[in-house]
Amino acid sequence: MRDDFKAYLNEICTIKSDAMDELLDLFRPTNLSAKQFFVRAGAYADKVGFLRVGVVRAFFVNDAGKEYTKQFFVGPSLIGAYTSLLTKQANRIAQQALVDCEILEANYSDLEALYKKHHSLEHLGRKIAEFYFLEKEQKELEMGLLDADQRYDIFRDRFPHLESLIAQYHIASYLGISPTQLSRIRNKKAGF
Repeated sequence: MRDDFKAYLNEICTIKSDAMDELLDLFRPTNLSAKQFFVRAGAYADKVGFLRVGVVRAFFVNDAGKEYTKQFFVGPSLIGAYTSLLTKQANRIAQQALVDCEILEANYSDLEALYKKHHSLEHLGRKIAEFYFLEKEQKELEMGLLDADQRYDIFRDRFPHLESLIAQYHIASYLGISPTQLSRIRNKKAGF
């Protein structure tokens, strides 16, 4: 599991071996069962994770009780309630396993201490933040500029195996449409 994490990080940027060793030592293996939360809304986040295998969704619930899926994380990927970690305020976006997951997790405060010690890890953190900023902006543009059919096509390209693993209503929520509308789109694309 550590080798997978090391390979994942090395694809992001070059990390000195001593810094990599100290970083890997922070992370401990754990599992999340389907429907189990990595972090709940209302909680104060204190950990980050490397999702080696599995699918985690990030979502929030409005005052009327309607869920909105913000993002899917498919292993290998990094997970964590970054806004809560950075602001030290209660988390607003829950992260929940949709299937059984294998994770490495670490305390964020320990990671911050390593940032101060190793410039290459601080650089890694910046590269990760840049990636998620660009991903967030891309999703916002898709939601504002593309129709539901186009967003569904992008979803299928971005997450080619996800559709068979998770509930239709999660996909519909991610696309900003109803499950009925998603069903119509699927039927149209299947030629029905």
